[in-house]
Amino acid sequence: MKKITIAQGQIGLLAKSGTYQQLLPAGEYRFSDWFNKLTVTLFEVDYQPIDSKLAEHFRQYHPKWIEQYCLDIQLGDDQMGLLYLHGSLVEILPPATRRLYWKTGNAITLEQQNIENVVIDSNLLSRLNTRQEVKGLENTLICQIPAWHVGVLKIGGEVQQLLAPGLYGYWCFSHTIEIDTIDTRYQSIEVSGQEILTRDKVTLRINLSANWCYADILQASSRLSQPVDYLYRELQFSLREVIGTRSLDELLESKQVIDELMMAQLSQKMQEFGLNIESIGVKDIILPGDMRNLLSQVIEAEKAAQANVIRRREETAATRSLLNTAKVMENNPVALRLKELETLENIAHRIDQISVYGGLDGVLNGLVNIKDTQQ
Repeated sequence: MKKITIAQGQIGLLAKSGTYQQLLPAGEYRFSDWFNKLTVTLFEVDYQPIDSKLAEHFRQYHPKWIEQYCLDIQLGDDQMGLLYLHGSLVEILPPATRRLYWKTGNAITLEQQNIENVVIDSNLLSRLNTRQEVKGLENTLICQIPAWHVGVLKIGGEVQQLLAPGLYGYWCFSHTIEIDTIDTRYQSIEVSGQEILTRDKVTLRINLSANWCYADILQASSRLSQPVDYLYRELQFSLREVIGTRSLDELLESKQVIDELMMAQLSQKMQEFGLNIESIGVKDIILPGDMRNLLSQVIEAEKAAQANVIRRREETAATRSLLNTAKVMENNPVALRLKELETLENIAHRIDQISVYGGLDGVLNGLVNIKDTQQ
């Protein structure tokens, strides 16, 4: 007689000459084994799946053992499974999964779902979002859309709908699902370092900035694969067209002309693709080094000529004023007397000390006599 003891938490598989005979739960057993042909293989009754080859053997030859001692998981091509351990989700099983577990009461349970329903239930979604240790999370798409943003849901590359700010989750077993998060606020795009030839063959380096936003997100997403890249290229093309058809003097006279012309060209065109351009502004127009020197010389010459004109104008005005004053004093002795007093006041300001003899009339008469003698 052969005595066999199966401990708690174990199960034995009795085989005779390599052929499985019986599953033995925990307990003591005695078998007649005249020729030592009986063997017992022990398995731990835990939460690990049974070897796939042994599981397939049980399914084919011993279905009653599976019904009594095992939990059999066989998912179809259109099914997925949620595997729970003690009521807690531990794994997401993809379609066509085949597994066999030893029964451990109700510790392991399975919930099946059809993969055609791609939306994850909100209660399950909150659990998946906080539990990163769940196996099979790579088969889900969980996205948090922040405030001032919207999500563009694409299934199989086709735009489905817009998603408001919030938490969303989808199963990715039977479909390719994407969510593009888009900022709905005004954004700035820079077009920098554009070297362009003007109509008179002068190379300019121009830096441009534009403020834009989405006017119709679904329209932009359905017609443009990369809306920002498309807008950048259109700004480049429009800038080259405006610069290349105008001379350097026209461009330097007013940078605002470039902004207005580009707005007129692009505003309506971008509306057709769901984009709205709020403003376009040229930040810098950079000339080549030799052209800067020439332009500086031109400006310097222009300013020197302007200064010379102003100086001549002031000299002419001063001469005319003296002539008018002389005419007034010629016919008005009182005015001449006042001018003499003014001259005396100017002289007195430059003398630290002055002595007057014979009164003020004597001083004035002496000045007059001096002038007469000089004449």
